[in-house]
Amino acid sequence: MTELPPKPPSRPENVSLWRYMRLFRKDILSAQPAKLYRAWMAEFHTPFFRSYLVNEPDLLKEVLIRNPDAFPKSDRISAGLRPLLGNSVFLTNGADWQRQRRIIDPAFAGGRLRDTYPGIRAAAEAGAARLAYMADGTPQEIEAITSHIAADVIFRTLFSIPIEDETAQEVFDAFRDYQRTQPILNLAAFIRGPAWMPRFFRPQTRKAAKLIRALITKLTKERLDLIAAGLAPDDLATKILTTKDPQTGETFSLEEMVDQVAIFFLAGHETSASALAWALYLLALNPTWQTALAQEATAFSGAFRDLSDLKQTRDVFRETLRLYPAVPMMVRETTRPEIFRGRDVKPGAQVVVSPWHLHRHERIWDNPDGFDPARWETENGKACGRDAYLPFSAGARICPGAGFAMIEGAVILATLLKSYEFARVADRDPVPVAHLTVRSKNGIWLRIVPRRPDFVSKMPTETA
Repeated sequence: MTELPPKPPSRPENVSLWRYMRLFRKDILSAQPAKLYRAWMAEFHTPFFRSYLVNEPDLLKEVLIRNPDAFPKSDRISAGLRPLLGNSVFLTNGADWQRQRRIIDPAFAGGRLRDTYPGIRAAAEAGAARLAYMADGTPQEIEAITSHIAADVIFRTLFSIPIEDETAQEVFDAFRDYQRTQPILNLAAFIRGPAWMPRFFRPQTRKAAKLIRALITKLTKERLDLIAAGLAPDDLATKILTTKDPQTGETFSLEEMVDQVAIFFLAGHETSASALAWALYLLALNPTWQTALAQEATAFSGAFRDLSDLKQTRDVFRETLRLYPAVPMMVRETTRPEIFRGRDVKPGAQVVVSPWHLHRHERIWDNPDGFDPARWETENGKACGRDAYLPFSAGARICPGAGFAMIEGAVILATLLKSYEFARVADRDPVPVAHLTVRSKNGIWLRIVPRRPDFVSKMPTETA
């Protein structure tokens, strides 16, 4: 039987609020009870609010697709991200969010993906070239490698600069510092209060956020100058900065654009880096699939028009996002009385949508904890893909960069697997934890060697 990928342990059924807060602060995945993998809904009480985690597909459709305006994003979690993200599209609701999406969405429309493709491919090839200096069979921390490549994609497609650019490297380093200091749990997550209420951010968090925003402001000002001079490249930054809201005729201000770039980097870089690292680990765990993808990559022309040839690669990336969704939980809030599965729900309650639990739900998926990219061709996989697969959310608030991310993931995996083989390191399998995204507690360590043309490895596959 194929070995199951790592999954965090669940907490005991009944714990105190104080114990739950401590567990949640360390890792939101192992802070949850095992029943969430089979429950259609679970209710959680605190002295300050009630929270309802929903897994039932029809209820999810009500919250995300049929009636999203009645379930805006909760400010309990978003309050902890405002020092960095400001008033970005990730945090806003209502008219502000609608206006922002009207300006942002055209940049990620189908035709624009072709325009961003050269930047994605260039970053992938640059990442593969850097691996040549590491592919000697010694253990390498894969999250650091994929983080570098994903950041390079963002800079090349957004600002037409490689990560070797001095400012780009400063932003990347500052984001890494921010990631290490920012907890997912802030006081506002448990206690609602007025806007002036202190949020008790760590000094390091505020410092990193301030530096990131200063660097992004510098890049955005430089781009506005190029646009004014008629010399700006036709990339995502130029497209977004010059797109007018069709209803008001207004464009983003400098501060608004800084907010959006911050979330593009956080969402586009953090989530892609996480998914790519887990994908390479899963392929090391399943060498037959790794060989199949290497063969597919070798046959791939590299042209945008032939992306459909990376079918197995796309399925592996899709399966990775099922097992390790980059954003493990999304929080909405009720604005009016609701009835969830026969229970009265008051206005102001939290509604938690958990892709982590939904994607592994024991009453929905066949072999929910197993790595099986072939599932997407089965009836169960196709049905679940429609009703219980939310790596990018769903409905009106689906991530505008979902198509971009799927292309990025497939192309980077193909580029790396064409040239290199990845294998496990004994006794160093990753332990999933979730803060801003689902990462590994102590990194994801793999051995890398150049791939032989006949795909016969000189490197034995290690087992723990």
